[in-house]
Amino acid sequence: MHEEWVEYRDGDRICEGFFAWEPGAGKRPCVIVCHAWGGQGDTEREKARELARLGYVGFAIDVYGKGRRGDPLQGNEHLMQPWLDDRAALRRALLAGLDCATRHQQVDERRVGALGYCFGGLCALDLARAAPAGLRAVVTFHAVLTPPRLGAQPPIEASVLVLHGFEDPVAPAADVLALARELTEAGADWQVHVHGHAMHAFSFPGANLPALGIQYDANAARRSAEAADRFLRAALEG
Repeated sequence: MHEEWVEYRDGDRICEGFFAWEPGAGKRPCVIVCHAWGGQGDTEREKARELARLGYVGFAIDVYGKGRRGDPLQGNEHLMQPWLDDRAALRRALLAGLDCATRHQQVDERRVGALGYCFGGLCALDLARAAPAGLRAVVTFHAVLTPPRLGAQPPIEASVLVLHGFEDPVAPAADVLALARELTEAGADWQVHVHGHAMHAFSFPGANLPALGIQYDANAARRSAEAADRFLRAALEG
């Protein structure tokens, strides 16, 4: 497997992305991995490698900037909250990562997807909301679903798959229904898969704070991974 670290810019900020792809001739689809609240780390880079083994170019982006990392499980509000408070800046950071991905020599810029977990799921949704050319598919796992409120929403061209836990306190039922209305009004091709009894962070084996609504769920993790794989193949391999 080929792996490559690249620096790219979001305005004056330097960000550091991670590419992974299997050897082979020709360009191929790319799947962008948007990191959770701790910043780009081992989990995101391993996901990029997993995507590479499936035939994509996996690209772990860096919203926070080079060297800005936290703990994957706790204490990252100081890193995440500024981006939640300034969704316009978040959109610019995501588009900078997308631009880096599409300029890579192995990437077919017309066939790009994005996925993310928790804060990364919000990032993937916000990338779809930006409606960039070439973005075909977005998948979210136990994501924050609140809209950015950045003015009139252009049509969303990417297909969207939301993988959600019914017991997730971070995204209550009202947020799910609001997102469904938002995506419908934007003309998006969308799906929401709700996993019964699943809480926030259901795909992370280390999550174990059920009193706070945070808990790993092996069944939901497996089923959501299978659904995401089918969805991305259908959207990107044509």
